[in-house]
Amino acid sequence: MKHILPELSFKYNALEPYIDAKTMEIHHTKHHQGYISKYISALEGNEDLLNKDVEYILRNLKEVPESIRQSVINNGGGYYNHKLFWEILTPEKTSISNKLEKAINESFGSIEKFKEEFAIAAATRFGSGWAWLVVDKNKKLVITSTANQDTPFDKGTPIFALDVWEHAYYLNYQNRRPDYISNFWNVVNWKQVSKNYENLL
Repeated sequence: MKHILPELSFKYNALEPYIDAKTMEIHHTKHHQGYISKYISALEGNEDLLNKDVEYILRNLKEVPESIRQSVINNGGGYYNHKLFWEILTPEKTSISNKLEKAINESFGSIEKFKEEFAIAAATRFGSGWAWLVVDKNKKLVITSTANQDTPFDKGTPIFALDVWEHAYYLNYQNRRPDYISNFWNVVNWKQVSKNYENLL
């Protein structure tokens, strides 16, 4: 299969003032493209693996030769994580589905409590990494975070993510990660997050 940079469903300046156009352009065309290119290079000569979806590879890392496994984790993770991230961003106002809202209320008490817990996971992730909302094997919602470009498949299937690498926010927010996290809620595509959740039920 072909591994190509996914197109965004919005223009680079569409998320302003919450995420600026220059950050979006660099993040998409340089960082995400870089991970995809390095992922392809890491798997060069392993056509059977290259022909599989990156999510399958990240869920089945034992199939990857040990000599290239860390590179696949790093770059395959960057490839997969950003793909999900772009999908759950939108300049439009969207609504959460009744099913997802009910699940969030059951797991965290309320939408506001969920946002608080998620923001803590994102703000306290030391160094570079991601905050996640995943659906575990019992169909329960769990908040977690990972370092670097690691994926959370050991906890479940991610339906929602926030990139807290400095490259995701530093041009606009500098060292004010909490401000970036707070503003992120203004551009969440709840319609897509709800769809991600309901596809797993």
